[in-house]
Amino acid sequence: MSTAVITGGTDGIGRALADSYLQRGHHVVVVGTSPEKGSAFLAAAARSGAGDRARFLRADLSLVAENRRTIDLITETYPAVDVLVLGARYHRSTRVETPDGFESNFALHYLSRFLLSHGLVGHLRRAERATVLNFGGAGLTGPVRWDDLQLRRNYPGTGALGHGGALCDLLGVHFTRSYPDAPVSYVLNHPGVVATSFAGEYDRATAAHVDRLRTSGKPASQAVAQILPFLDAPPARLTAVLEGRQVPTDTRAFDPDDAARLHAITEKLLADLPR
Repeated sequence: MSTAVITGGTDGIGRALADSYLQRGHHVVVVGTSPEKGSAFLAAAARSGAGDRARFLRADLSLVAENRRTIDLITETYPAVDVLVLGARYHRSTRVETPDGFESNFALHYLSRFLLSHGLVGHLRRAERATVLNFGGAGLTGPVRWDDLQLRRNYPGTGALGHGGALCDLLGVHFTRSYPDAPVSYVLNHPGVVATSFAGEYDRATAAHVDRLRTSGKPASQAVAQILPFLDAPPARLTAVLEGRQVPTDTRAFDPDDAARLHAITEKLLADLPR
C-alpha cells in the first residue's frame, strides 16, 4: 500500500491533499504543530472508514532536531514513501529567529524541506515511482539574497515567504541532479492565492489584508485539482507549475549553479550547528 507524507497537512491545500490520498487508499502521515487540527484530521479519517490509514505526527519543523526525529519515525514505521508533500509554512510580519539561530522562514519554509527530502530519499527510492511536491516559488519569486540569506537587513515581512519560495525552487533543481538514477520526480508548485487559514503572526495592516485573502482566494479543492494531474503523471524529472500551468525550468530562477551554491551553503550551516 502506498504512503503519502504531508507536512502542513492539517490545513488548506495540505489537508485537501491528505483527504484525497486517503480516499485513494494510501497510508497518510500528516505532520503539523496543532494537536487540535491533528485530532480533527484523524476524526474525519475515522468517520470515512480510513482511520487505520491516517496518522498525525506533532512536530515543530522549524527546528533541525524535530526534522531529524520526524525522519526517524517515518523510516522506522513505513517501508517506503511514495508521495512527499512539503507544505509547512508560517507567516510573520516581524523577523524571528529559531533556537537554532535561523530566520524562521528560512528554517521552516526552506531548511525543513531540505532536511526531509534528502533525509527520506532512501525511502523514496524504495517506491516504484515516488513524487516530491514542494510548494515553492515556481520561478516567480526571488531574487535570492545571497549576502543575507537570514534576512537580517530590511526584513520584508510576509514577503519573506517569497524568498523562501525562491530557495525551494533551487532545492528542487539540486535534488533532481543529486539522485539522477532514483525513480523520484520533483514538482515545484506555486498555487497562487488560496483561501486557507494563513497561519501566522501579523501586524494590524497585514492582518486586515490577510482577512480579505481568506475569503477572496481560490478554494483549496481548486488548488488540488490544478496540481494532482502533475503528481499523478509528472511530465519530467523536475516540473514547475504556476497555478495549474507548467512553466519552463531553464530560466535563471532554476539555475543549476545557484542551486549547487545554495546546497553547499546549507550543508555548511548544518555542519556548524551544534549537535
